Amino acid sequence: MKTETTPRGPGRYDWDRVIERRGSDSMKWGRYGADVLPLWVADMDFAAPPAVIEALQARLDHGVFGYGLETDALHAAAVNYVQRRYGWQIAADWLVWLPGLVSGLNIVCKAVAGSVFTATPIYPPFMSAPANEGRALTTLSLLDSEEGWRWDFAATDRALAQSGSRLWLLCHPHNPVGRAWSDQELTQIAALARKHDVVVCSDEIHCDLILKPGHQHQPFAMQGADAAQRSITLMAPSKTYNIPGLGAAWAVIPDAQLRARFRHAMQGIVPHLNVMGMTATVAALNECEDWRAELLDYLRGNARLVEDWAAHHGLRMHAVEATYLAWMDAGELGRALGIGDIQQHFLQHGVALSPGRDFASQYAHWVRLNFGCSRRLLCQALDRMSRALQE
Repeated sequence: MKTETTPRGPGRYDWDRVIERRGSDSMKWGRYGADVLPLWVADMDFAAPPAVIEALQARLDHGVFGYGLETDALHAAAVNYVQRRYGWQIAADWLVWLPGLVSGLNIVCKAVAGSVFTATPIYPPFMSAPANEGRALTTLSLLDSEEGWRWDFAATDRALAQSGSRLWLLCHPHNPVGRAWSDQELTQIAALARKHDVVVCSDEIHCDLILKPGHQHQPFAMQGADAAQRSITLMAPSKTYNIPGLGAAWAVIPDAQLRARFRHAMQGIVPHLNVMGMTATVAALNECEDWRAELLDYLRGNARLVEDWAAHHGLRMHAVEATYLAWMDAGELGRALGIGDIQQHFLQHGVALSPGRDFASQYAHWVRLNFGCSRRLLCQALDRMSRALQE
């Protein structure tokens, strides 16, 4: 299958621009050889929004980079952003600032005593964070149905009861399956959390990357007063505005006692935000909505391209509702072609994808593909993958 770029209407930003990242400090482009196209780690290849770059340049021009202080402008940016985007009214003192979302997952496993529950396949730190703190982890597989990935709420109820878990690590929207959980699903999650008296740590880092038409993200904490009081919501501008290397995130924790436990778990371990990360965050949250809207349109086009490619070649995948990550089952195809490790097979043909086994051992025949890149590069990668399946 020869992939082709599709024409788009005029926009303000040049999403087709290819920025050379080989030979730089990029983890994404540096892990594999120069002849490999990397579509693995969740790091887009687009330049950050102009408003973010301009704010960083102004901060650079100041010339002094001492220890940073969380400013009123930083707090206001987050408070106003969630109000504007989701109608979620939070107080500034509910915010706990972090150098990254993964550190938040580890902190919550330190702050909340007892065993942990999550659903697989799942972003790898959901499994490593409990282990880092010596917490027992109970996992349950999401249902791969004809309609898409779903929760088995009856099995979830039993798993929570049998494990006695005190913490539920929720990925919302979900990485890697790309689901944007519905209001009905969130209501059921909140009911089970209340029934089993668990804290819900909701990773919502992809919440502003909703690709499903007409769907509006709703934070888990907005499921009612009880849900809010047992919630820790993790957010960051890093994925949406492509600034993960600047290290800035925040937790929203409405309950004062839970917030105090979270802060205590951070002491002596977690560094303060760096000044460039704070500067970028304020600019991203305040000034970049038009950039985000164009980004989503471009990503939707890329998602359709990947979905069509997968259908043509016999890889199973469901429509991507959120994120810029495609989750594909190559098991049947791999068996038909005699390919034992599909991720390694694609890598040998010049395309690096994330191996499914990283998201739970039973998904070894799956791969995750990052389509947050120029359409030209995506087409080149898909063409290489097509050739790999023909050899």
